Amino acid sequence: MCVRRFLLAIFFLTLLVVAAAFGIYQYGSSVLIKQAEPEGHFQAPVAASGPDYIQTANWLALPDTVPPGPGDWLPNGSPPPDSARPVSVFYIHPTTYLQKDRWNAPLGDRESQDRAALFVRSQASAFNAIGQIYAPKYRQAAFGAFLLRNEDAAKALDLAYQDVARAFDRFLAQAPEGPIILAGHSQGALHLARLLKEKVAGKAVASRVVAAYVVGWPVSVAADVPAMGLPACERADQAGCILSWLSFAEPANTSLISDYYDGSTGFNGQARRRQDMLCVNPLTGIRNGAAAPQANQGTLVPNDDTMTSGSLQPGVVGAHCSKGFLLLEGDLPKMGPFVLPGNNYHVYDYALFWANIREDAQRRLAAWKKR
Repeated sequence: MCVRRFLLAIFFLTLLVVAAAFGIYQYGSSVLIKQAEPEGHFQAPVAASGPDYIQTANWLALPDTVPPGPGDWLPNGSPPPDSARPVSVFYIHPTTYLQKDRWNAPLGDRESQDRAALFVRSQASAFNAIGQIYAPKYRQAAFGAFLLRNEDAAKALDLAYQDVARAFDRFLAQAPEGPIILAGHSQGALHLARLLKEKVAGKAVASRVVAAYVVGWPVSVAADVPAMGLPACERADQAGCILSWLSFAEPANTSLISDYYDGSTGFNGQARRRQDMLCVNPLTGIRNGAAAPQANQGTLVPNDDTMTSGSLQPGVVGAHCSKGFLLLEGDLPKMGPFVLPGNNYHVYDYALFWANIREDAQRRLAAWKKR
């Protein structure tokens, strides 16, 4: 228990650093971005030097490991999942490499891998009631690369994606049949969106997808979704669809995100428009939905200011979609002093709705079985 509490404390502290990276990107201080830029130019690695996903060491989480992996973690007081977990869950973690000595994280960097495992623990665990978690390590783009728009950054992100794509191939080889859930956050959601376009759209595997949680990255219903192989989730009882949301408290200043996103090019070559941004309310499972705090079955929060343990707090966070963003309602709990400028709750996109995401996955599995 002491180890678990220590890890949870580290997790919440880690969120601060990762949030700062995203905040720089969204809120545009050129000085800070320059300070974060990795040194030198991107250097392509030796061919075939990437992780071998046949090796268990290249996964943060795999089913049936002893001792249980981070994907099997549960908040204090949560009931254990049923023994039958028919869904295979492929989860892609966000940026956790915070150094600037290179453009892509080495797999042997213990600090970034420990952070990544903590994200598996807090985010992918929402699916472990029905799913067995597969979470690959990958040569993620360094957080500085994630903030920049240049050729080096593009190559770093592409290298990271190529690892994710190969891990997905191995995932399908290990789970060749049955329902699957795809999930990611931030950089992980960016790679997941591309994975849907290149590895799911038009493929037989699309029929196996219970849902794809592309969280913490903007998705255009008009310019991205048509090329991603699955429709947007319109209803709570819909299977085989895409969920996405970006969380803000009010008064929310989303203009810098909207201004950056508006007019960028989507997967189908069309311009993205802010009015087309996908928002599926995780409290209701409905596109552009709204729900009072009473509908929230449990926000994952630290138990006290020392952040030594975490538990679920129900009925305190409501939310409604407005112009593509998820706006929070209610007397928000103390998640820690890590909310970004503009009341951006990006860091807590999963934690705010942990119990409802868990229920959403179960509901969509039932719909997938009926379909």
